[in-house]
Amino acid sequence: MDLLPSAGQRHRVPYFALVPAIVVAVLVLGGIALRTTLQIEKARQQTVFAATLALADERVDRLDKLIIAQDNVIAAHVDVANLPAIARRWLPTAARETPTVRAILVLDMEHDAHDVLAFVSRGASGQEDDAFRRLLLARLLPQMKFGGDGAELRHLHHVIDQQSLLVSYWQREHLGRRYLVIAWHEVARLVHEVMPRLFRDLDRGNSRMNVIDEEGRIVFGPPIKGGEFTVGRPFPTTLYNWHLQVALTTAEELGQSVERQRLIEILMVGFSAVVALAGLAIVVLASVNERRLAALKSDFVANVSHELKTPLSLVRMFGELLLGDRVPNDEKRRQYLQIIVSESERLTALIENVLDFARVERGKAAYEFARGSVAEVATRAVDMYHYRAEREEVAVELTLAEGLPEALIDARALELAIVNLLDNALKYAKDGGRVDVSVEVEGGRGGRLAALTGAADRVVVRVSDRGPGIDPDEQKHIFERFARGRRASERHVRGSGIGLALVKHIAESHGGAVRVESPLTEDGRGSAFIVSIPALARDPEAQERAAPAEAPPEPERSAPSSARGEEAP
Repeated sequence: MDLLPSAGQRHRVPYFALVPAIVVAVLVLGGIALRTTLQIEKARQQTVFAATLALADERVDRLDKLIIAQDNVIAAHVDVANLPAIARRWLPTAARETPTVRAILVLDMEHDAHDVLAFVSRGASGQEDDAFRRLLLARLLPQMKFGGDGAELRHLHHVIDQQSLLVSYWQREHLGRRYLVIAWHEVARLVHEVMPRLFRDLDRGNSRMNVIDEEGRIVFGPPIKGGEFTVGRPFPTTLYNWHLQVALTTAEELGQSVERQRLIEILMVGFSAVVALAGLAIVVLASVNERRLAALKSDFVANVSHELKTPLSLVRMFGELLLGDRVPNDEKRRQYLQIIVSESERLTALIENVLDFARVERGKAAYEFARGSVAEVATRAVDMYHYRAEREEVAVELTLAEGLPEALIDARALELAIVNLLDNALKYAKDGGRVDVSVEVEGGRGGRLAALTGAADRVVVRVSDRGPGIDPDEQKHIFERFARGRRASERHVRGSGIGLALVKHIAESHGGAVRVESPLTEDGRGSAFIVSIPALARDPEAQERAAPAEAPPEPERSAPSSARGEEAP
């Protein structure tokens, strides 16, 4: 026969499928967010780097264009067909139009000797000009490239004897003869006059620049600390052995800011993931607790149903015997009637327990406090269990300390708490054969003197048994609703699981507390439940009436179960 899954199982199937899906979704979203954060950070860095690189490219291009523009001016002034006219045409405007050009040379390219056909200089020192001419013919000319289009403008940037030289050159033809036109640029002028004018805006604001030579030495500008956003670009066609470096002055601060922002974003992603996982864990725990509570409620309904069924069955059975007149004698009739009354009282107490617990759960429990005697309440509770204790062959002994102070109590609620403790003792510890109930003073010196002086702190009701005891790991949960100990299952003891929770609520509503002590003996047996509530100091008139010291002390009251009244639940 095929078994269909229960409704609870059918509801749990989508739940167990949904939880892993949520976990996977959270992990995926966290991974995507983290990757996006890192990509945004990378894009930010690339944007800053690209902006700095574009700035460097613009500056090196500006210097190259300025030098090439001067070369074009020289090309316009040089006419190889009229070489003597070069000086007349160029020198008047040289300082304005070609500020970095020191001299112009025209060489004959038809002969290997490369004779200098024209030499025009702005310089005042003939020795420097002669030295340059010798360097040009001996060392620079072999470095020049003449392949391809000879008319193409080319540049040579070379270092000779620690002197940086820059020349522009191109070829011209006239009447079948080839000529080489050379413009000598003074590098010192470029560094000291042109560069400050071209790059002065880079030494302001958020950027710094310098120019370094082929050996890394600074030619122009201040030192720059290498950083994440520092770029270097060579001059493309003119000073191609030199590099221009551009860096953001706020590179380090920007790097730290970016790192802080990245850390904050990563932490936010991590925090979001933790919150999501924590929320998921809370949902899972709440679901587990809800299922556990549902199971406990189900057990509670089953146990209460059994608890109600037992006295009802006895009442019905003995009622039918009496109704059918199948009672042998008057003694049996009286016994059956007593059982019916006892089980009815037990049923009434069980129903009151459930109703009181329901009011507690709804937060509508109300107590009527009045000055009263805890000893009298305990006596009534013990009397109620007389018949049941006799039937189960358990001795219930009540001990009252002398001079007990009164307390502010709800007598019915406190009696219900003691009844629940007695009911537990008879259920779980009847094999011990004895239950002790004591009412005493705790916190003061006790006795009549404590009652007279108001030194007594609390009135304590102690219910002790000689049963199997309670495991230490169960003691912290034993006062929770629907909680039942391991021995309840082992011994198949029925119960609702609300009795001790109700005792705790009643004790705390009286401003007191309840605790358990177990075991009481070295062999691991015995338990004691202690309910303590604040005691009231006696009024002055009561103190005066109790003051005579010569009055003989009252003996402690001991109330064995045989001296008590009817059975209770």
